[in-house]
This record gives sequence, structure tokens and C-alpha cells, in this order.
Amino acid sequence: MEKKKILITTAIDYTNDVIHVGQAYEKILADCTARYYRDVYGMSNVHFLTGTDEHGTTNEKAAAARNLSPKQHVDDISKRDREQIDLLNISYDRFIRTTDEDHIRIARDVFQRSYDKGDIYKGEYEGLYCEGCESYKTLTELTEDGKCPNHPTREIQKITEENYFFNWSKYSVFLKKMLNRDKFILPEGRKNEMISFIDNGIKDIPVTRPSYKLSWGIPSPIDPEQVLYVWFDALINYYTFGIQNNCWDEYTRIIHFVGKDIARWHSLLWPAMLESAGIRSPDIVYVHGFITLNGDKISKSRGNIIRPEDLVKQFGVDPVRYYFLKYGPITEDVDISLDSIKDVYNSELANGLGNLVSRIAKIAEKSNMLFPLSNDNNIYNLEWDKPMNDFRTDLVLSNIWSEISVIDKHINDNEPWKIKDTDLLHSVLSYEIEGVRKISRMLRSFMPDTAEKISIQFNQERITFREALFPRLQ
Repeated sequence: MEKKKILITTAIDYTNDVIHVGQAYEKILADCTARYYRDVYGMSNVHFLTGTDEHGTTNEKAAAARNLSPKQHVDDISKRDREQIDLLNISYDRFIRTTDEDHIRIARDVFQRSYDKGDIYKGEYEGLYCEGCESYKTLTELTEDGKCPNHPTREIQKITEENYFFNWSKYSVFLKKMLNRDKFILPEGRKNEMISFIDNGIKDIPVTRPSYKLSWGIPSPIDPEQVLYVWFDALINYYTFGIQNNCWDEYTRIIHFVGKDIARWHSLLWPAMLESAGIRSPDIVYVHGFITLNGDKISKSRGNIIRPEDLVKQFGVDPVRYYFLKYGPITEDVDISLDSIKDVYNSELANGLGNLVSRIAKIAEKSNMLFPLSNDNNIYNLEWDKPMNDFRTDLVLSNIWSEISVIDKHINDNEPWKIKDTDLLHSVLSYEIEGVRKISRMLRSFMPDTAEKISIQFNQERITFREALFPRLQ
């Protein structure tokens, strides 16, 4: 069955602190994909969700450290998170919060359905717990000095508590079949990590915490003395949005973008939860790498962070989007620096795209000629966007920059500023102008503001020179 509707989601962020660029990268990647599919399938057929994960110990303790109630704290951080991603021109349809009433109701319902299926039972957990991940750990998941590799500044807790468990192990065969489905998890290399986890033996997992230990959570529908485990609660946010927007059905292609640290929850726990509750699973889980800053991991707990607003203020929104879509951790971890962003800005935007647009606009204006618009506006019958089938925005941008190089070469070879013959000059400029018009359409998903500026300037018969798109940075 060909699926004409698309649901795209990002992971929702803990509200222990405001998001940093490492988390914002995922929003840019998902936004670019959503904009691309809107162009292909139409606005009404594409749904895009992001938001905040607001329950759990981490958020409760962050609130206490600020002398605020949990609700006051998460309200503040959620608002500031939204401001950060709005600066990046992220075109989400809903910014969901796990404290939203509709999500609380649906999370309890999914839990109840799994319980009624016989997949949730009472037991006692004794073991290790990382508050930073809000997840249970085994010794093999810790470093040699007993730390969580994702939260090395936090102490691992040894806990004993009564919980309700989810019969995760029951779904091992189902999950293995799911992983072997074509492109369920991308990049392909991530699949082996998940299969290895299954082969080592999936263990049932607690899906509640005692309310005397954690009051800040969704009350369990089967036991008032327990609250839902934050991961069971948080994952359901996707279904909350999907079911209410008629996009969690057989006609919808459901795509999750997540970081590699939470790939297991999304590709193994989440489908098992859905299968237990009698709900369809997602189609694709795309797993990206981490960003380091000047060689060090970006981490809220370490304080080694840079906010989206810091980059947007220095470089502008579209240059930031461009940099991360082309040089971000699409498949592997990457290291960034302000100097590297500046170098790319000057070489590929100021001296590249920006210079091309300015050169052609100056010559076209000086010619005083008219350049009628072509009736052929279809850019999706070509090969340039083919890597979007695997969400490789970096490769698509490389293809677009190849188009820029072709037009630059055409200008240099033909030297239109030297042409005296009117018909020849019009022919040469028409080719180059039509090339810029095509590039502006290609860029809509990646650099929407820039694409709009170029479109306004070039999508008219008489073209005039305007200020530089990307003033060179010193």
C-alpha cells in the first residue's frame, strides 16, 4: 500500500534545562524532511510533532534546585525550549507536552490496554538506575568506573522498589522481525546493535515507580500508589498526537528521528508497547549521531553547551540550518566549532551561493532585459533529491551545490559582461537565471528564508540587484 500521509516526530526533550544545539540538530533535520514532504505530498498530508518530556526524577530535582514546584519549572523550560526552536524556523504542527491533559489520558489508556492484555505484572526491581537517562542499567552498560557513559557526572543509584513490570521479553521474536523489515531502522548499521541486544536476552522492564519516591508523574490507572515510568509515558506522546490527527493509521508513514542514545527505546521498547496495546508500529526510526563542541561532548550536566540562539545571533538562521544539515551528525558523531561554522559560511554561502546570486542579478539589471518565467516548475522529476529517500540531507545539499558550480562555470566560460550581441546575451543570461530559479526551489526545505528571498528577486521578468544574501564575516 502506498502511504500518502506522513507523520514526522523528534524525540521530546527533558525539561531539566533549556535545549542546546546538540538537541536542536534533530529538530532541524526533521523540519527539513517535513518541509520536503509537504512539497511532494501537500501541506495537509504531512504532520510534524516535537515537544517536551516533563515528568520524572530529573525534572523533579531540577525544579527543587530552583525552589519551584515541578509544574512551575516545566512550564518555564518548555516555554524557553519552544522559543529556541522557533528561532530555527522549525515548522512543527504541535509542540506537545507530556503534562498536556490529552496526553495524560491517552498514556493511561495505553497502559491499561497493555495491562488488560496480561503484559503488565507486579514485581520487585533491584538494580541500577541512572537519573540522567531516567533508565535502568546493567553493569555492562556502565563505564569501567561505574558511570553512565551519557551522564558521567552523575552517580549511578542502587535501588530496590516495588514496581509493575512490562513483559518486554515476550516480544523478542516480534521485534527481530520488525528490525529485519526493510529500512525500519536507519542507518542500516544501527540494526546490528539492536539485534545484539535482543540476542543477549531482553529482560522485562519496570514501567511504574512508587509515588512515594516519585510524585511527579502520571498516576497509574491500576494502582494509585504508583506513577508511570517516564519512558513508558514519554514514548506515547507520538501516539497522542497521531490518533488525534488521524495520522496513526495504515495510510500513514510514521518516521521517528532520534539520537543514538535512545535508539533502543524507540526501536525495541516502543514497538513492543504498541504491539501489546494492539496499535500499529512506526515505519522508520532514523538514528543520528552526537555533536561534540571543540572536542568535548555537549552536555547539560557538564555545562558544556551552546544554545541555538547563540548561533542564530552570530550567523543567522539559514546559515545555521545549512551547516547542520550538511555537516551535522547525520550518520556518525561530528565535532563542531564556531570557527568551522564561520569558514563554511564564508566559503559556501557568502562566496558560493550569495556571490552567484549577486553576480547574475547585477548583469541582468544592467542588461535592462526581460526574462519570462518558465512554465516548468517541477523539480522532483530529477535525481538531485534522491538521497532524501534515506534522509541524507548532506548529500542533497551537495547535489544542490553542484548545480551552483555548474552555473558558476557557465558564467566564467561565457563572460556575459563582455557579450555585445543582444540575442546571445539574453540566451546566456536566461540559462543562468533559470538555474538560479531552480536552485531557489530546491532550497525551500533547507533554507526557507533564503529560498524565499531568491524567489522574490528572480521570479519576475525584470530582475534587479539587491543587498548580499550573506555578507562576508571577518
